Amino acid sequence: MTQEQPNNPLHGVTLEAILRQLVDHYGWAELGQQIDIRCFNHEPSIASSLKFLRRTPWARERVESLYLYMLRSSAR
Repeated sequence: MTQEQPNNPLHGVTLEAILRQLVDHYGWAELGQQIDIRCFNHEPSIASSLKFLRRTPWARERVESLYLYMLRSSAR
């Protein structure tokens, strides 16, 4: 049983979808400047980034935070 979470913009959004939207919006270079992690700056790919983000909670939190910031900024 899943509960509705109307006030949670991350509910139902996969990490892959978040990452793809960030790459589309910022590009790899800007994303690597915003969040300085190796998988964004050296030979970036969706697959390698997902692997790293799934294993590294602090990096995933930063990606989710940037995603929420992007959503708020584009809503203005």
